[in-house]
Formats: sequence, structure tokens, C-alpha cells
Amino acid sequence: METKLLDGKRISAEIKAELAGRSELWKRRGIQPGLAVLLVGDHPASHVYVSSKVKTCAELGYVSRKILLPADAGIDELLGEIERLNGDDAVHGILVQLPLPAGMDTEKVLQAIDPRKDVDGFHPFNVGRLCSGSPGLVPCTPAGILQMLKRSGIAIQGRRAVVLGRSNIVGKPTAMLLLQEHATVTLCHSRTRDLPAVCREADILVAAIGRTAMVTADFIRPGAVVVDVGINSLRDREEVVRLFGEESPRREEFSRKGYTLVGDVHPAEVLGRAGWFTPVPGGVGPMTIAMLMWNTAEAAARIHGLPWE
Repeated sequence: METKLLDGKRISAEIKAELAGRSELWKRRGIQPGLAVLLVGDHPASHVYVSSKVKTCAELGYVSRKILLPADAGIDELLGEIERLNGDDAVHGILVQLPLPAGMDTEKVLQAIDPRKDVDGFHPFNVGRLCSGSPGLVPCTPAGILQMLKRSGIAIQGRRAVVLGRSNIVGKPTAMLLLQEHATVTLCHSRTRDLPAVCREADILVAAIGRTAMVTADFIRPGAVVVDVGINSLRDREEVVRLFGEESPRREEFSRKGYTLVGDVHPAEVLGRAGWFTPVPGGVGPMTIAMLMWNTAEAAARIHGLPWE
């Protein structure tokens, strides 16, 4: 069986080109989507993620603000910054980069963001709108998965979908979006009985459980669409060889960097069994940042009363 690639890089570039065109039109009317990103502390990966978001804003003609607070900043200082941004008409999207320092109440911080500017889609107001099927800002990774499926011409209506992982960030909202597209959805997790058998029922399998290469051929129905959300850093040479093979370019990458990335799906066992799959990297990851830009534009449209489809 031929296994086709769900190319997140290509689809995200397509979405960003559409958003850049929209941004150029709005700019002539004096409107530029504005995204503010708040980062507390010196978490290295978080700095990389924030820099990537700021760079993408510049590429699309958005205005971006990067607000850095020291690791010992108190929650009141962070909440004060959020309150200021809530009232700033030039800011349409507010994102607090996670994780926050230990001891800081993440839920309290996220709930302080104006739901109209909650481009992560984590505020209870937007979660409620998602559950009720009402328009609102949707978490970026689940939204990206839906865009990837639709733009690849994959039918969702009437199909069996299994979401492996029940996080509030990916698993639950992905299940809700698939349900709204008229799939029959099963949401499962580490305590689901006979997990491989449940996953084998899926025409569309979304793996978001955070366990390296856990999903093997035994989990995959022949011809299924497999979406791998996992991003795990592999730092053991023997494990790299076991998953990718001795002659794989991944082994060479490991030799250069000391690590390589792998998802929640076994990279060799998905080939020849799935009908479609998302690579790691290059699958879901690029879609997440594209949908962050989408949410920022959507928030700007709603705040300024512009049409949004």
C-alpha cells in the first residue's frame, strides 16, 4: 500500500500566503493584526518558540510585541501586563508562552486574557463556544489538524475517528472539531482497555499522547489517516537506529546534533500500512503556528467588525 504524506509545511505556507494577502488589504484601511506574546523566565525552548512567532508576524505584515518578564516576576506583575494589553486597541491577540514558572497559577493567568484576544483558545469562554459549536477562537494545533485534513481532500463526515490523548490543549478540542465535522469520535487515553483494538477502528487516528513511537502497526487500520501530534526528542543512538534504521538520514542527523525528533507514531511501521500520515517534523508543527496567525487575523476581524469566513 502506498502511504501518502500530509505535508504540513506546504499547507501552512498556503495558509500564511492567504493571510499575508488579507493583511495587505487591511493595511490600506489602516488595520494591522497585532499579536502580543508574554514570556516569563529564561526557558530556552520558549525563547525559540517566541522568536519564531515574532518572525512569522513580520513575514505576514502583522505587528508583534514581545514582552519579557524575569523568572522571579510575581503573578500580579504578569496580570498587570495582561490587563494593559486587554485594553490596547492595537493588540488583537494575546499569548502567554507556557510553561510558566513553578508556583504560578496558569489557569488564573489564562482566564485573565480577554476572550476576544485569546488566540490560544484556552479561555473557558472559548472552550464553551467550541463545545456548543458556536464561532470562537479554537486551539491552534486542533485547528491546524482540521485544516490539514480538509485541504488534503480527506473526507471526515461519517468516518470513524479515534483521538489518542485527552489533553485540554489537543485531545479534547480535536475530538470536538471532528465531531462538528460529523465524524463518529472516540476519545481514548492510557487507561482505555485494549487500546490497540480501539485505535484500529479508526479511519482517522490522531495520536497525541506524548509517548515516543508508542503507536505501532498494531494500532493502525490498513489505509487509515494517521495524524501524529507528538514531538519527542530522541537522544539514544540505539533507539534512533531501531526506529529509523542504520542507513537513515536521521542517524546522520543524530550524529551531528546529538538528538533527532520523533512523534508518538512508530515512523517505520506507519509506512505501507496507513493511507496518509503526518511526518515529524514537518507535519502538525508548522500548522500550529500558521493557525496562531489565523486566530490573530480572525480576532482582528471580529474586533474591527470586518468580514471573516
